[in-house]
Amino acid sequence: MDILIIIRLIVAGVILFLIEIFVIPGISFAGIGAFCCLIYANYFAFSNLGNTAGFITLATSAIACISTLTLFMKSKTLDKIALKKNINSTVDNEAEQSVKVGDTGIASTRLALIGMADINGHHVEVKSIDGLIEEKTPIIVSRIANGAILVVKQKQTTI
Repeated sequence: MDILIIIRLIVAGVILFLIEIFVIPGISFAGIGAFCCLIYANYFAFSNLGNTAGFITLATSAIACISTLTLFMKSKTLDKIALKKNINSTVDNEAEQSVKVGDTGIASTRLALIGMADINGHHVEVKSIDGLIEEKTPIIVSRIANGAILVVKQKQTTI
């Protein structure tokens, strides 16, 4: 009867271990349950059946976890449930490509380093080189680097 309890605990621990690894990643009920089942199976074997049976149970539970993990990973089961779709869409950056160095516009939001601006009739994301630029402030495109539009405040000219 004791051996049957140990076998059931090890089987339950291995199943919960596989659920923890492949179905519910992270530390969850399945992982804690697997840990508790395997620890109690080993404790039960050591306390009720002696040291020899305890070490045999310890080795069996370790081999069971490792071998089922290896077999499950080598089987085609993971291929059946794995996502295989590639994302080949891109972000529409037509507005950013139409902006050139020297173009002027107006900040449509406050540029606390990054914000939105209207340049050449396009609503684009820009980065401020001058620091904070308030909303509705005239700006000028200073440079474009790595897809980022860098702007500065447009200097006010007095007549």
